[in-house]
Amino acid sequence: MACRISEIVIDAEDADRLAAFWCNVLGYVELAREDDGSIQIGPPGVGSGGPLPTLVLNAGRDPRSGKLPLHIDVNPTDRDQDAELARLLALGALPADVGQTGEEDWHVLADPEGNEFCLLHTRLKPSPA
Repeated sequence: MACRISEIVIDAEDADRLAAFWCNVLGYVELAREDDGSIQIGPPGVGSGGPLPTLVLNAGRDPRSGKLPLHIDVNPTDRDQDAELARLLALGALPADVGQTGEEDWHVLADPEGNEFCLLHTRLKPSPA
């Protein structure tokens, strides 16, 4: 028996803002909201514990400095990389420089709170619902 990733937790200064951003990026919906302000988002109609990991946006974070030791990679599913890049930038993502050369076939971006993530080149099939 092996483990699988069920949740990815991100500390957030504004959990509502990040939840809205990542819901738009991933096609997720809000699943739960805790009294401490944390918000869990995940695939619609599946909920927590499904085949895809949920994201938990923890309200209130301590300032950080430097590159994150962990980040999320996303792939386009219903359009090419250039079109998906334009969509992510329109949602509020910003280009991020983590030392890439410019020859990479992926884009490094930051969400509205500066958390780096990569938009990869390969177009994947949409996730099962």
